[in-house]
Amino acid sequence: MFRHIWIRLKFQNPDKRRPFYEEETRRSIIRKEEEQQWRKKKARRQSETVYDDHEADAGQNDGFTPTEGGPDPLICDVAYYARRVGLDMEEFKVQTEDGFLIDLWHIYDPAEYTPLPPGDRTPLGPSTIPTSPSSPPGPDPETKKKPKYPVLMIHGLLQSAGAYCTNDDASLAFYLCKSGYDVWLGNNRAGFNPQHTLLSYSDPRMWAWNIRQMGVLDLPALAARVLTATGAPKLGLVAHSQGTTQTLVALAKEQRPDLGERISVFCALAPAAYAGPLIGKMYFKFMRLISPAAFRVFFGIHAFIPLMMTMHSLLPGGLYGALGYRVFSFLFGWTDDRWDRGLRDRMFQFSPVYVSAESMRWWLGRECFAKQKCILQTKEEWREEDNQDKVEEEKRSSPDASPAEPESGAGEIDKSESHNHKASTAWYDHRVPPFALWVAGADLLVDGKRLLRRFASGREPHVRVVHQKVIDEYEHLDVIWAVDVVEQVGREVKEVLWATCEGREGWRIPVGCEEVGVWDGKSEGVVGGGKEKEGEGNGSGESEVEEVGRARVRPRSRFGGWFRG
Repeated sequence: MFRHIWIRLKFQNPDKRRPFYEEETRRSIIRKEEEQQWRKKKARRQSETVYDDHEADAGQNDGFTPTEGGPDPLICDVAYYARRVGLDMEEFKVQTEDGFLIDLWHIYDPAEYTPLPPGDRTPLGPSTIPTSPSSPPGPDPETKKKPKYPVLMIHGLLQSAGAYCTNDDASLAFYLCKSGYDVWLGNNRAGFNPQHTLLSYSDPRMWAWNIRQMGVLDLPALAARVLTATGAPKLGLVAHSQGTTQTLVALAKEQRPDLGERISVFCALAPAAYAGPLIGKMYFKFMRLISPAAFRVFFGIHAFIPLMMTMHSLLPGGLYGALGYRVFSFLFGWTDDRWDRGLRDRMFQFSPVYVSAESMRWWLGRECFAKQKCILQTKEEWREEDNQDKVEEEKRSSPDASPAEPESGAGEIDKSESHNHKASTAWYDHRVPPFALWVAGADLLVDGKRLLRRFASGREPHVRVVHQKVIDEYEHLDVIWAVDVVEQVGREVKEVLWATCEGREGWRIPVGCEEVGVWDGKSEGVVGGGKEKEGEGNGSGESEVEEVGRARVRPRSRFGGWFRG
């Protein structure tokens, strides 16, 4: 801060220190030009004069014509921001097995899709996974085009799925839609408008849920509705932060493992399975130290600090966005260094949302995630695994290690024993889908590298990692909001989704994936085969987690840990 002021006093621009200053400036100029063009277009319409469509739509050269424009009003409306980039959105209501009504947003190209009547987008009753069809639904009878492969996107903690739609064309949801995927944005229970078939807002039973219910009830309900609406045998799943947590919980072999058979690949952005050092902050320690009863006295038994949502409805968008950034930055240590600062206030229009006090206790309370630092193990269990890894690594790397020749068959028996123990203590079974992971290297909230080490150590024999990447300079939200998120994350997600798609001959090929091969079910390195502009790609600052070893250890922990439900 003081350095910032000193630079100002020297009549210099401190923003020039930002890593994407030039790109932010370029995008800001483009937005202003488009606003001016929109004003001219609107003025011509109001004067009822004939105008040149080509001139009015200058700058829109991607084949998608915006139907909204002008200065950003900073509103909480995904459909509006979709129309600003030439797309649109229709909202579905989905009913979970325990009666919650949750929102599912379908992003589409209005040039080739007609939204369903409102009556067809209402809840169909408790959504369950439909019987798997044997093949894709087939070409559209009118356009003769093949269908687009469905992708379901799940948001993070205290956010809505609108977080995927705040960066104009660089938004992951809009990027995947324009690339040729059928994009569906799933919202968890409560959201902006808590609804239930039987319970009212004031009923404590309306708020008696945590991450487990979000994983084993909300996620399958959303996936079921997407599969029913598209007729697809499987879908691709993209999740960020808490969305990865509920997915990792749902896919666990003692929770809802059958869901994995309907997911072609799970793309985890900033996977939240292990806690990062930020959990040791004083204000988080306070929540961890108080008893469950005291937690409920402080935060109630209904929604968690509902005043935040009240302020959302009262404050102007610009003020709310500015305050939201500062509050979240203070709590979680995030910065906007890698974001487009001109869009920062928009990013916080879609958070926070209503969540239960009980779900926040799951994250922060005594005996919960904040103490155990893992979603599916106790602290003692994963520390024991770490110790075993360390011992095994020392044995392998010791220069004096010269093990005696084992008796005939002894080596094979030891390997078989080790494999059986790993399979019995693994979180997942054979139904788990392939994983692809993008880890933020500077993430202090969660420790994604530890999850990569778990997979690399052989503790999850059924987990097949299609792709893994650590982006060293990225923070927790950069994997969805960074200026270069399309280059660092978006293109790879697009290619991984296509490489793992089954029955590809029945689906439309996404733009840029013409040369992406079919994943063989074993090896990594499926990305990078698509046609992209010269000079673009992964970018600098990434690492492929070379430090992740192949430790052969025997974990003693029993599945489930502190997580019982």
